[in-house]
Amino acid sequence: MRLRIITPLTVVVDEDGILALRAEDASGSFGILPGHADFLTSLTISVVSWKGTGAISHFCAVRRGVFTVTGGQAISIATREAILGDDLTTLDQKVLTRFRADIETDRMEHVESTRLQLNAIRRIMLHLRPDGRSAHGNFS
Repeated sequence: MRLRIITPLTVVVDEDGILALRAEDASGSFGILPGHADFLTSLTISVVSWKGTGAISHFCAVRRGVFTVTGGQAISIATREAILGDDLTTLDQKVLTRFRADIETDRMEHVESTRLQLNAIRRIMLHLRPDGRSAHGNFS
């Protein structure tokens, strides 16, 4: 089988010779073998694992996504974010590091957005008086 894991920015995995794959949707974990019926599901935040011709396990953490099997030979995963790992321990550390960085980025963006909003309110207040007149003249 051929596996493709794609994000909006890059092709994370494009591998042929997949012998077995495991993934997880809202109903639980499932497996795919060569010749599987056509299949479409929505993945949860989970780890996708697969074995290729070398019988070595590979892992990829996905942040939700659309999973399809076509013709029993093509597996596609379209996801917003995918992180590859050589083993589950390494993958766990990569995911935690990425999530912590994302949380810090979100926090900084929120602080900056709040700062801009407060600055805009202050500037509006400088130009308005309680009697409805502008500090630089009348609005009427």
